Amino acid sequence: MSDKIGLIGCGAMGSALAKGMIKNMGITADSIYVYDLNVHRKKDLAAEIDAVAADNLVDLVPYCRHIFIAVKPQDIEGLLYSMKEMTRPDQIVASIAAGITIHYIESCLPAGVRVIRLMPNTPCLLGEGTIAISTGDNVNDEERKEVEQLLQPLGLTVRLPEYLMDAATGLSGTGPAYVFLFIETMIDAGVAVGIRRDVASEMVIQNVIGSALMLRDNVKHPAELRNSVTSPAGTSAAALQVLEENSFRSCLQKAVIQATRRAEELRRG
Repeated sequence: MSDKIGLIGCGAMGSALAKGMIKNMGITADSIYVYDLNVHRKKDLAAEIDAVAADNLVDLVPYCRHIFIAVKPQDIEGLLYSMKEMTRPDQIVASIAAGITIHYIESCLPAGVRVIRLMPNTPCLLGEGTIAISTGDNVNDEERKEVEQLLQPLGLTVRLPEYLMDAATGLSGTGPAYVFLFIETMIDAGVAVGIRRDVASEMVIQNVIGSALMLRDNVKHPAELRNSVTSPAGTSAAALQVLEENSFRSCLQKAVIQATRRAEELRRG
């Protein structure tokens, strides 16, 4: 078995995976094989990163040690059964299909296949994402570390037991939507108090970036940093009082919980 890498599904997240893996030292473009039912999408990605565009699964699956599946959940059953006869037990199959369990993937492939489940989010497109990773029983530590190394250029990788993958979907996979809505609302508020929209947009986005970097580079709890900028009877205190009175915390927590429940419903079919 070679060390070639196969990618099935060349949409936004699949493309991000391929581009990120090329950023790894020692991973060359010609060692990555890409395939998609959409021929134009497949060829466009292959041309962009100088990867190999596989004509079909037969030209990809038997030759790749690592196979990343980046197709929609409703398309994965047919794909897995198409792969079954050409997959070997020593291959590593990593899926980003939401709600598709490791056990289900294992049941569709030959016994012994190493299966890994991933839950990325859209900032992976910029190398600043979060990827939750859960491994099947057949995957050893070395194999898991291999995959984590391939994913490193896409952002933070967090190991979780599989029973928490729905929670990871509700918190992190869906998380950018919460942040985008927060930013949109802040910009609208800036306009409401008289700041030009383009200027308000720049200010709010930089505010979010700067605040996030302070948290990432600081060992303090978010509450400590919040308290440090909240003076008695000041503007921050007045604003935070309004957020508390309107259940800002409770509403956001309910959103994460509801997204998690929806992920559970999708998993159950």
